[in-house]
Amino acid sequence: LENDLILTRYLDAREMDMSDEEVDAFSRLMDISDNDLMDLLLVRQEPKDALDLPQVHALLQQLRTI
Repeated sequence: LENDLILTRYLDAREMDMSDEEVDAFSRLMDISDNDLMDLLLVRQEPKDALDLPQVHALLQQLRTI
């Protein structure tokens, strides 16, 4: 539920203005489990492997401020 609130707020504010890189990063985050996403949002862990990309880090920074 918490993830949904954060993601919905972000999409409400930015959906129409998202770049291709932001869409790619968002899609990558949607492919992971809710628990892993929450850990990333709460900075309990940092992106690794296929998520360790500049656009994913940038999107997480934005999501963490919502």
